Amino acid sequence: MISSTLRLVPVTPDNFDAVCAVRVHPRQEHLVSPVQKSLAEAYVHGDTAWPRALVDGDEVVGFVMAFLDIVWDPAKDPEHRRSGLWRLNIAAGHQGKGYGSFAVGAVLEELRRRGAGQAYVTWDTGEGTPEPFYAGLGFRRTGELSGDQPVAVLDLA
Repeated sequence: MISSTLRLVPVTPDNFDAVCAVRVHPRQEHLVSPVQKSLAEAYVHGDTAWPRALVDGDEVVGFVMAFLDIVWDPAKDPEHRRSGLWRLNIAAGHQGKGYGSFAVGAVLEELRRRGAGQAYVTWDTGEGTPEPFYAGLGFRRTGELSGDQPVAVLDLA
């Protein structure tokens, strides 16, 4: 059962070590980059990255990062901007409790607050793919690829 104290908070010096300690289940490590890589990406993409710790009470149980208002394909359409879910890591011992759904929902609310009409996500394919999770939340494939990852979209209206 999800606690009433579940929330997303900025990554700070006070919670940095706990956030970096988040590890997904070993069977998922091939599907999602570690938190440390995400934080490095957030540093170099500071204008568009929105990293957050997922905290239940005083315990960090996961990490989520959104991308905000990036130009999708400048060569084709320099005005086409997208926002969405960049990374989701739920600690192995905390999976299956609704934390992932909460984190995605909180990101979607932030995107709505910022005026986004759609949210995008990509995922790695293969054994254990998170595609059923995202499809269950309403994301649908666009037919595009980002690298070798399928792109999916969810209307926020």
